[in-house]
Amino acid sequence: MRWKLNSSAYKRVPSREAAMDPDLETPVKMADGGAGPSWRMSLPHVCVATLTSFLFGYHSGVVNEPLESISTDLGFAGNTLAEGLVVSICLGGAFVGCLFSGSIADGIGRRRAFQLSALPMIIGAAVSALTNSLEGMLLGRFLVGTGMGLGPPIASLYITEVSPPSVRGTYGSFVQIATCLGLIVSLLIGTPVKDIDRWWRVCFWVAAVPATLQALGMEFCAESPQWLYKCGRTSEAEIQFEKLLGPLHVKSAMAELSRSERGDDGENVKYTELFYGRNFNVVFIGTTLFALQQLSGINSVFYFSSTVFRSVGVPSNLANICMGIANLSGSIVAMLLMDKLGRKVLLSGSFLGMAFAMGIQAIGANRHHLGSASVYLSVGGMLLFVLTFSLGAGPVPGLLLPEIFPNKIRAKAMALCMSVHWVVNFFVSLLFLRLLEQLGPQVLYTMFASACVVAAIFVRRHVVETKGKTLQEIEVSLLQPQ
Repeated sequence: MRWKLNSSAYKRVPSREAAMDPDLETPVKMADGGAGPSWRMSLPHVCVATLTSFLFGYHSGVVNEPLESISTDLGFAGNTLAEGLVVSICLGGAFVGCLFSGSIADGIGRRRAFQLSALPMIIGAAVSALTNSLEGMLLGRFLVGTGMGLGPPIASLYITEVSPPSVRGTYGSFVQIATCLGLIVSLLIGTPVKDIDRWWRVCFWVAAVPATLQALGMEFCAESPQWLYKCGRTSEAEIQFEKLLGPLHVKSAMAELSRSERGDDGENVKYTELFYGRNFNVVFIGTTLFALQQLSGINSVFYFSSTVFRSVGVPSNLANICMGIANLSGSIVAMLLMDKLGRKVLLSGSFLGMAFAMGIQAIGANRHHLGSASVYLSVGGMLLFVLTFSLGAGPVPGLLLPEIFPNKIRAKAMALCMSVHWVVNFFVSLLFLRLLEQLGPQVLYTMFASACVVAAIFVRRHVVETKGKTLQEIEVSLLQPQ
């Protein structure tokens, strides 16, 4: 029998132990005639949470334009290693932050974890803005990176746990949209850097504003009811459900939650428990999805885009904005379709579209036979690749994985999967130019296209559809005994 929030309600459960009594799961008719929870009540909480994703996008692009001015003012102009470190040290910080995100989210809760992730972003932005040395810049960027690694996994957890099933996909797409907006804003803020002396310091100070707003805003947001329930704080979970869903849906939400938690001993899961038993299946899906996302070559396309655009006379500023618009446009379309077509359709279609677009780039790399047409194929292929990525492969994994992970392992499983994301991201970025030089663009782009095809096949075979289902329905269906 399947239970739905919009079709039934349950008798009130005064405590966690009582909630686990099957005799209390007697459906009763809702006073509102069966209407589902309103999206309006949870929207403000989701918007505050997505500030983390905005900051992620902003810090990913904040040094792109000002890097030359930064290197000149801080005395390492011409030192490509130092310039590379300023850009990439965030990856190291992000990996460290991501490793601890699961334990922090489970230990102090989602709201406090958001505030903790904002702290290094505020301090790091201030250190970067005030520094007069390379060492200070690297320290500031590393601190920002820890916040970048800590925040996004918690945002995915929180948005999944506080959203009504009917709009969970739409709200999950906010993460990708906020990231795109952060990237675009960083490019726009950095535009005057060549005309105004030391403008790069302003770029870093601007980053402290949304981080501060999030730290303050989280004081007024709801805590995750799933986390509270897992901690045995049932009455508090009911209060948060009322804040997020409305009083008419508290009983049904608590009863749904109790179904998936039966047999849970209430203790925090260890990381080793993710690698065996029934948990391994969903963790395998999650880590493989993030690995294939990075092996598709998306970061390589972003890295190489400016060079290709410049070859047809398009300035790098305009190139970056075109890529940002393509990314944002696809993300908005994904938001509109996520709860209509479902996660699986968008994800598999996205990977197939990316394979096609990467194939166009591979063909365009043959400049000897195609002449000037090859450049236009490369530019068109890049824009199409980014567009199709943002339709599914970009936003879906961060939404889908918290949905399929059981409440007991959700935080640590997300931390593990995001850590795999950062590791593969690092090695693809590290080896891209070397492989481009050794293999040539045609072979390399063909490899990326093949990875996209493998990803589409993997999605079709292993990924389950979660559209419109409660988290507890998904958990029960995935972890039922075989």
